[in-house]
Amino acid sequence: MGKLIAIANQKGGVGKTTTAINLAASLAALEYKCLVVDADAQANSTSGLGFNPREVQKSIYDCMINQTAVQEVIRPTSFEYLDLIPSHIDLVGAEIEMINIPQREERMRAALLPIKNQYDFIFIDCSPSLGLITVNALTAADSVIIPVQCEYFALEGLGKLLNTIKIIQSRLNPSLQIEGILLTMYDVRLKLANQVVEEVNHHFKHLVFRTMIPRNIRLSEAPSYGMPAIAHDAESKGAISYLNLAREILNKNAIAK
Repeated sequence: MGKLIAIANQKGGVGKTTTAINLAASLAALEYKCLVVDADAQANSTSGLGFNPREVQKSIYDCMINQTAVQEVIRPTSFEYLDLIPSHIDLVGAEIEMINIPQREERMRAALLPIKNQYDFIFIDCSPSLGLITVNALTAADSVIIPVQCEYFALEGLGKLLNTIKIIQSRLNPSLQIEGILLTMYDVRLKLANQVVEEVNHHFKHLVFRTMIPRNIRLSEAPSYGMPAIAHDAESKGAISYLNLAREILNKNAIAK
């Protein structure tokens, strides 16, 4: 059975979508079958993998609200070994629509369970909030990756997210683990960035991935072409960093083919 990893942080602009797309694409390049679940109404993972969100007929919204079979929603991407469950602007209203639904925190888990053994990895790209959709993602997940930007206020709100994870562990998903804290947008030339790296490593030690994601133009450009960095420029620092992260996760989980 595959591993389901949520990528979460209630702060926006820390690299959640970039990580979901590029980590999944890197593992797919290593011939591990991957699925990206776009659980953000902004649908950036959807567009970043080459789909127009306005043309999406069925999305994760339909799985959670209308209980549409997940097999009807999965879309193959143009990259071998990589599939997508797209998002749609309708997801904005999903939290209100689920208020009176029994076991509303477990709708995503129930939706994804039938296809979990069809993939080596499933990544959920969460919205920048700790609302019900993110709670659903964390309830469904085996583990969570927390991207942290190497900038001022990097640790702001991280305690709140970790507290939310503890609550979900105690009430909804006892097996949820922290896969790791991922330092993103790192610029070795900046004193502040190095201070953030030092502080995060001091506070969280073994939870921090060795791989750090640098600021990289190719990484920023790739979504506008509807592709991950490894397809846009495989030799760019950003693409190489996500490939290194993919290998680190494989080693950490003792997964090999």
